[in-house]
Amino acid sequence: MNIEMGIRWMELFNEEIQNEKDYLTQLDTPIGDSDHGNNMSRGMAHVVKAIEEQKPETLNELLKLITTNLLSKVGGASGPLYGSAFMGMMKAETAGEEWAKILKTGLENIQMRGKAEQGDKTMVDVWIAVVEAVENGELTHELIDEAVEATKPLKAKKGRASYVGDRSIGHIDPGAYSSGLLFHTMLRAEAQ
Repeated sequence: MNIEMGIRWMELFNEEIQNEKDYLTQLDTPIGDSDHGNNMSRGMAHVVKAIEEQKPETLNELLKLITTNLLSKVGGASGPLYGSAFMGMMKAETAGEEWAKILKTGLENIQMRGKAEQGDKTMVDVWIAVVEAVENGELTHELIDEAVEATKPLKAKKGRASYVGDRSIGHIDPGAYSSGLLFHTMLRAEAQ
């Protein structure tokens, strides 16, 4: 990952979030508070605008810009969780880590913030699968889709979805879905 790929990644992620905003809201309605689509849409619009205005020159500057905008512009749980992920990624990039370790540090920051583990029906389920695949050089679009779909039969143990108990079963976690979009667009940006 370099600055050009990183900027393209955020542009592609923003496009997908805007395109999927209503679906993210639909996913969040039965098991959350119906705000994930709007929150992510607003946050990513701010990220892309900040990139255009501030023109980051390094990957670290980009990760810092993403972090600050997600933390300050995205409401609900997604702002602090995604912001924590990118903050961890920024710190690992500063330390000169490889991309797999950078992503793993992002995952660790999400887990520190939200206390979720694998199988809790959260974005963490997708991040764990992706990090393991990146570490092994095996990340594919199919693996991402499988990780997102794998949240559907789970009973939520963390986040707002945990409040509805068994009614969370049979629904894809909205944070897992938006994380799927994040990683699909990462692969697309890396391939360009």
